Amino acid sequence: MIYLYHDSLDAYFNLAAEEYLLKECSDEVFMLWRNENTVVVGKNQNTLSEIDPEYVRTHDISVVRRLTGGGAVFHDRGNVNYTFIVDGSEHMTDFGFFTAPIIEALAGMGVKAELSGRNDLLIDGKKFSGNAQCTMGGRTLHHGTLMLSAGMEKLVGALRVDPEKIESKGIRSVASRVTNIDDHLDRPISPEEFIARLRDSILRLIPGIEERAFTEEDNAAIRRLRNEKYATWEWNYGYSPAYGFHKKTRFSKGTLEVFLDVKEGVIRTAALKGDYFGSLDVSGLENKLVGLRHEYDCLLNALATENVDRYIWGMDAIALTQAMF
Repeated sequence: MIYLYHDSLDAYFNLAAEEYLLKECSDEVFMLWRNENTVVVGKNQNTLSEIDPEYVRTHDISVVRRLTGGGAVFHDRGNVNYTFIVDGSEHMTDFGFFTAPIIEALAGMGVKAELSGRNDLLIDGKKFSGNAQCTMGGRTLHHGTLMLSAGMEKLVGALRVDPEKIESKGIRSVASRVTNIDDHLDRPISPEEFIARLRDSILRLIPGIEERAFTEEDNAAIRRLRNEKYATWEWNYGYSPAYGFHKKTRFSKGTLEVFLDVKEGVIRTAALKGDYFGSLDVSGLENKLVGLRHEYDCLLNALATENVDRYIWGMDAIALTQAMF
């Protein structure tokens, strides 16, 4: 097994690195990594049903889909992520096999953690780590979060969503009581020190493990995968299962209800209902929405050239776009 640590905070690169190591690396792997502010959604989730789009947009939070199932999680610099990649599939669904070294490493820091249910690590009954797995090409990838000093305000804001907006056919996340590891240490430590202590513990616990760094060839291949897959709208939003969207908005001239049917991230049907007035038949505006991505900038750009007020008195392109998220 090899140990890898790299200091990239780019979520798209880091998720691409996991897939690259799973598919292209012949060694078993243990890797530690961090992301800048990011929501990471499970492979089978509807992205828009997991996030607050306006909060994510205004706070410059990345959104990326991972290879594994499970629920959405928030990453920032105070969250340390770990990845195991091993040959074979005999440990698939055996979360205890992969979390045991993490639990032992934390015990060495004076923190008593335990595996609870299928895939959560808890301290005093509160979650600080979610874990997920997948198997591909005869190899198993297991990864998890370790909330050291995560920003709770952004975690709550980014993942806050009105469950009535989206009738989702994907797997929804389940809210949990959460805690930071820092709150249970004798003294707060930096992510860098935490990573160093985890590294030392893992190197001691796993015989024969060797440290290694990504080569230039590795980095180039990961960047290609990042750009062609993990940084794309098609993977992060378009891959979502079909869903129906409904939102009611009150504005100065009345009320508007938006109904959208979305498949592969693209609006298939649109209906704009309400007690508003307009000089043009709203079907003309509804037809312009069909075939567009259910994505804020895409819709705003498409509506920017339309005189929305002629269809819905008192509403402009920005207000209508906001009504669709």
